[in-house]
Amino acid sequence: MARCLFLKNPGGQKMRIYICGDSTASVFDPEKTRMVSWGQLLGDYLPEAEIHNHAMAGRSTKTFLQEGRLDALKGEIGAGDLLLIQFAHNDEGEKPERHTEPEEFGRNLERFIRFGRECGAVPILVTPICIRSWKDGKLQPSHGPYLAEMRKTAQKEKTELIDLYEESYRIVAEAGEEESKRYYMHTGPGEEPGYPEGKQDDTHTRRPSAEKYAAYVARKILERKNT
Repeated sequence: MARCLFLKNPGGQKMRIYICGDSTASVFDPEKTRMVSWGQLLGDYLPEAEIHNHAMAGRSTKTFLQEGRLDALKGEIGAGDLLLIQFAHNDEGEKPERHTEPEEFGRNLERFIRFGRECGAVPILVTPICIRSWKDGKLQPSHGPYLAEMRKTAQKEKTELIDLYEESYRIVAEAGEEESKRYYMHTGPGEEPGYPEGKQDDTHTRRPSAEKYAAYVARKILERKNT
């Protein structure tokens, strides 16, 4: 991938990219886990940009907003910065404190978009990575109405959208049921410090897929700078 020497904001400063999301985009301590997200590696593919990753494990659009995590960016994020917004995993979950119905999810995404624009930043919705769920030899679709709501919101608000779901689905499907295990947190006994007996996790990623997903998001950001 070409170096992004043109990643400057309108003031000529290094472009800043802010990430709001859940654990599938957040930063993990390599001393404690082999879990790695695309957001954690995005800077590797955009070396001329400044990455501010505010994604946090366990957050949905509702809890991220309720905890003031978006408001905390006020005064920091500004003109020409990018605001990447990726949620759904916890919004569609069953925990009531996190859960949102699809319509509420869409309204919350609109709040993120408005916030970014009011600060002079460019909001970009990023669809959630796929869940590795196989049945009868076929990778199953994931996120259902939440994925549809994000795409609908992008169209309604005339907001840029990076369809990471489609790319992640393609990558996992092409890898196949067994090979794709290495892309997610499938670990054996003793391999993962926090899970001494092993772990079968089809939501969170390891480095092989995180690299591919980060490279895709970076490419889409580079492409928008060339238009």
